[in-house]
Amino acid sequence: MTPLILALLAGAAAGVSLGALGAGGSILTVPALVYLLGFTPAAATTASLVVVVVMSATALVAHARAGNVRWRAGLLFAAAGLLPAAGAGALSARVPAAVLTLLFAAVAALAGLHMLRRRTPRGSGTVSGARAVGAGAGLGAVTGFLGVGGGFLAVPALVTVLAVPMSAAVGTSLLVVGANALVALAGRAYTAVHLDLALLLPFLAAAVLGAWDGRRLAAKVPAGTLRRVFGAVLLAVAVAMGATAVL
Repeated sequence: MTPLILALLAGAAAGVSLGALGAGGSILTVPALVYLLGFTPAAATTASLVVVVVMSATALVAHARAGNVRWRAGLLFAAAGLLPAAGAGALSARVPAAVLTLLFAAVAALAGLHMLRRRTPRGSGTVSGARAVGAGAGLGAVTGFLGVGGGFLAVPALVTVLAVPMSAAVGTSLLVVGANALVALAGRAYTAVHLDLALLLPFLAAAVLGAWDGRRLAAKVPAGTLRRVFGAVLLAVAVAMGATAVL
């Protein structure tokens, strides 16, 4: 199978995940770029940020039109993560590939376990400024360092820390992760990382189209089934990446 076909298939899978679940797209992007398309871990996490920015902006428009974005809460949460995202983004390219791979495997395992859980986060009813700043900064650092959007972290954080209704949490999380990813990408602007645009652009195009298909899939397949399937895939990815980094 040619690299171009692999890029299209992997991009479509990442897009379907984001469209169907509001999370998981970038978690699939990095291992796909590394193991299917031959990107280095540093290049893959940088390319993933490009994918996160474009996909988040595309999906955000649809959620905004439906009234499912809490702009004030999202901007406040994102603001706390901007400096950590920029700093972590600049630091990431200087970290050994094996360490970066192990850390990414740990986050992928966390995301997989989160998707396998069936409980829906509930808001606390109160908003703590200190907790909001801490959660926003933590999410920004994860986004910048590993090139993941962090929707699986942002959604429960928005619900429990900023008391955003669950119906608006996914849309608002897109604003947060998109802003963090854009700043993190700017933080990597001066690092010597080569991106193969001949593969990245088809991947990105397929991801955007896949996100629309994912929304239609979500309307036909029970949400619990989708979450369990993607959760199992992420756990398998985490095990494979961890084994590769160690061996």
